Amino acid sequence: MIRKTALAAVRSSAWKKTSRWIRGSERWVQLEEEFDGSYVKAEVIVYFGDAKSKFYQLQQWIPVLEELHKSHKVAIIFRRPSSLLRARSRTRLPLVLKRRFDPLHTFYHANNFKLALYVNNGMTNFQSLGYAPMVHVHINHGESDKLSMVSNQAKSYDRVFVAGDAAIERHRKALLDFDERALIKVGRPQLDIERISELEPSAVKTVMYAPTWEGENDANNYTSVDLYGSQIVEAALALENTRLIYKPHPRVESSKDPEMQEQNTRILELIDAANQSITDETESHQVLMQGDILAMFDEVDMLITDVSSVGLDFLYLHPTKPLVLTDRRNNIDKLTGEAPISRATPIIDGRSVENAFHLLHSAFTEDTNAEARTILRAHYFGEGEKGTSTRLFTEAISYLIENRTHDLKGFSDTSTNAESNDGDDA
Repeated sequence: MIRKTALAAVRSSAWKKTSRWIRGSERWVQLEEEFDGSYVKAEVIVYFGDAKSKFYQLQQWIPVLEELHKSHKVAIIFRRPSSLLRARSRTRLPLVLKRRFDPLHTFYHANNFKLALYVNNGMTNFQSLGYAPMVHVHINHGESDKLSMVSNQAKSYDRVFVAGDAAIERHRKALLDFDERALIKVGRPQLDIERISELEPSAVKTVMYAPTWEGENDANNYTSVDLYGSQIVEAALALENTRLIYKPHPRVESSKDPEMQEQNTRILELIDAANQSITDETESHQVLMQGDILAMFDEVDMLITDVSSVGLDFLYLHPTKPLVLTDRRNNIDKLTGEAPISRATPIIDGRSVENAFHLLHSAFTEDTNAEARTILRAHYFGEGEKGTSTRLFTEAISYLIENRTHDLKGFSDTSTNAESNDGDDA
């Protein structure tokens, strides 16, 4: 009877879950010991407290951080093992894992870090912000007109790096009692990085449809996939001497929304059907769920996208190429007020989507917005050619480090207390 009871217990789902948790915990402890940070000699730390599902927010900064490492030593601090494991195969920058609050602050106090960078507003950021000696700088993970680009949490950081005047206006409209002197314009250094092309050249023109995902809530939902996705794809596929590249936001593929799932599947079916009659692979339509979209832009002749960082990145890199924007809210006045780029692009919405083919065809053959796009490029990113943003970014960090080094003379840190909410979520 005892043996049967014991066997039933170890075969139960509860025991299996507990066993997996124990084995997982042991693995995380080993990782924390391996990446304890004892090897780190850095001035700048990059704090990332989220799991691997949000790693893309850090991913785009890694080449910039590797460049910064040449002038100011950089280390990346993780709170979740899954993100550290993802980073381990993508960079040789020093990586550190501190799952809990006390070891994190012990690590800070044991070193001479001058500045911390934050690529998002993750809730554990506040545990790091509790360390006073460092300059805490929010750099976000893109430049777009989404509501999520501005948060009241901006007040928590010592400085906030923004791309240009459009971002300053965005903060001015969205925040009360915010000191604009915290904002520093640095352009978009991610766009200065030289990238190996990830899209094969073609004899035909290339149209890319790069929609965003549905966001965390309705206010931050800018995707066109569920409403117009298949119609946009049908129109693009009908263009002569043209190949379509479908490159959605990484979270479109994993969306739990039934409409998103249904439309994404429909888009894949349309592209597969269109390829049945194409014999030249370089002219085939492609579905690219993964990969660096910035490394594809050189081969793209026209971009169709939603309100997101993708359209603005394309504007910065290729202001002479046509850009088409979508609007799921069917409110052109609101759109042009919140997203200035829409003033220089054709708009696909609930009314114009029925005429999407002619809209796309005209954007190719009668592009009348080139001059307006050039002006808006300067509005979003400032003046200067490729490389300017990297210089501004590095100069801003050097300036802040120099000032903080001076301010720390005679400073005694006593701000060691903060609330923690530690967990073992990977």
